[in-house]
Amino acid sequence: MKRWSLILAAILLLIPGEDILAQTKRKVTGTPMYFEVSPQGDTTFLDSLDPVWIFPKGRKMKGNDWRKYYKLVYNFNKVYPYALAGRKMMAQVDSTLAADVSKRSERNRYIKDVERELFRLFEKDIRNMTINQGVVLMRLVDRECGLSGFEIIKTYENGFAANFWQLVARLFSQDLKTKYDPKGKDAQLEELVKIWDSGMWDSFYFSIFMEMPKKTVIKAERLESEVRK
Repeated sequence: MKRWSLILAAILLLIPGEDILAQTKRKVTGTPMYFEVSPQGDTTFLDSLDPVWIFPKGRKMKGNDWRKYYKLVYNFNKVYPYALAGRKMMAQVDSTLAADVSKRSERNRYIKDVERELFRLFEKDIRNMTINQGVVLMRLVDRECGLSGFEIIKTYENGFAANFWQLVARLFSQDLKTKYDPKGKDAQLEELVKIWDSGMWDSFYFSIFMEMPKKTVIKAERLESEVRK
């Protein structure tokens, strides 16, 4: 009996206390991984790779050209949501004019109200844009609305669009008569639009800047202005 008591005491002495266990615990680091166990009992760990964008074969750019392209991608990401919002608002204005306006005075009052609302919503954002961002915005508004700045002014006769484009033109010294050219000088912009529309914009942007794109927050995509009788 005495012998078993000595053996038990020795075993208890060999078991480390809570303080010792706490000191010997190794801090867990890393990222948990998914895994699958096959019917044969083999374990396969699974992980995902960061997205990359593969450019078409044959594209060649020099260092300065790549820097310009990166800047174009960055600027496009910031201003394209404004062009999309502008398309929706212009469609809303056209629909309202066609359905609810019967007199010239009503049209003028409505256009004036819309003009004030647009300036309240977007003037500060536009004034804070760089020159390059303003140029890209003008090209994209032309694409989305189907009208050059000059044609918009002519259509709305000094209304909200005219003042909007005059503001942008003054800030960025652009020719309002220049049309969007998807197969010419605007080909790179057209390529970016197609990537955006495909739903792959975030992965494309990440492959260039190694970070997810910052989302431009549009204050409103519909106008509150109504026709006053």
